[in-house]
Amino acid sequence: MNRAPTHITGLVLIDTTIPTPPPVRRAALLFIFITVALDVLAMGVVIPVLPHLVEQFTGGDIGTAALWVGLFGTVFALMQFLFSPFQGALSDRFGRRPVILLSNLGLGLDFILMALVNTLPLLFIGRILAGISSASFSTANAYIADVVPPEKRAGSYGMIGAAFGLGFIIGPAMGGYLSGIDLRLPFWVAAGLSLANFCYGWFILPESLPPERRAPFNWRRANPVGALMLLRRYPQVLGLATVLFFSQLAHYVLNSVFVLYADYRYQWGPQQVGYTLALVGASNAVVQAGLVRRVVPWLGERKALLAGLSFGVMGFVLQGLAPNGTWFLIAIPLMALWGFTGPSLQALMTRQVDMHEQGRLQGAVASLASVAGIFGPYLFTHVFASFIGERASWHLPGAPFLLSASLLAVGVVLAWRVTRKPR
Repeated sequence: MNRAPTHITGLVLIDTTIPTPPPVRRAALLFIFITVALDVLAMGVVIPVLPHLVEQFTGGDIGTAALWVGLFGTVFALMQFLFSPFQGALSDRFGRRPVILLSNLGLGLDFILMALVNTLPLLFIGRILAGISSASFSTANAYIADVVPPEKRAGSYGMIGAAFGLGFIIGPAMGGYLSGIDLRLPFWVAAGLSLANFCYGWFILPESLPPERRAPFNWRRANPVGALMLLRRYPQVLGLATVLFFSQLAHYVLNSVFVLYADYRYQWGPQQVGYTLALVGASNAVVQAGLVRRVVPWLGERKALLAGLSFGVMGFVLQGLAPNGTWFLIAIPLMALWGFTGPSLQALMTRQVDMHEQGRLQGAVASLASVAGIFGPYLFTHVFASFIGERASWHLPGAPFLLSASLLAVGVVLAWRVTRKPR
């Protein structure tokens, strides 16, 4: 066991004794990478397919279909909010391996359900189950904290971010291509991938949390409110989690209004939008997989966090004010540098929390991100509509992007205050 001095963060005395992590198997970390990529693919494959499937069920009524699609998005985020801390607490009690494997199995079975259903209520149930099953991000992050030394975690979380980018590139592209063959085919393919990953993990994935480091399961801590209460015990973590919330909320402008904004302002059709999303995913993957592990150790986690948030502010301002599509595209690589934020935040937070509470920490963080997913789409779509409507006193289509820039600017100030060294 490596010893480090005890220090004070805020008003909380934290023992920074760092247990020596178990040996890291590259195959195990590769499995975690694939698991996250598949979870993102599970969400991404639905983007081009689900609205058309819902439209079929509503008899071609686009208005009704839009209401259902919005409801599906909200309930998906709500399930993530409710079950991320539950999975995190389960993984602290029973280990990471069974929770991750059950998540993969559940996701595969859920895709089969959505491939077979023929009514909206059953499809709605499928989206509920998808939100529950794909809430394994918190456990995957806790696995990384178990097996990777603190000084190398930012690079590993960068690889997780690259998995997000990879899933976001492949998912929508695969869903769009396969749906041209059969509208249900993307669900069958995604089910096959998830179940194959379950079988692969059954033989490859070792447990990362030894029995002596496990914590008793507590229902009060396994619910979202109880999980968030954990953050109050670590003042710096609470501040960093708030920064993460602002960052996640700002990100939902892309999910919510990008397609509408590009069509309204630049007259981009589905093909241009698809190419742009591919560029976004590829740029993010380059930053997360290639730059994070080099830049974060060079700058330090605090400076990398502040730099990432600042790049996000500049990127959103440029996208919100871009006079043409070319300027919008120029902003994408700049926005990708925002990717320094997530790994730096994760590394800083995991340093402040006891090893036996890493799963609950990640559950609480995932719940905050899910809250952003519940409210973000409503916020940005209404801001967009307000600034392009006939009654708008100020015609500003880019207002949602400028709002995101403002949220990140608040994050910069808060991150600077929370991470500065006490005098």
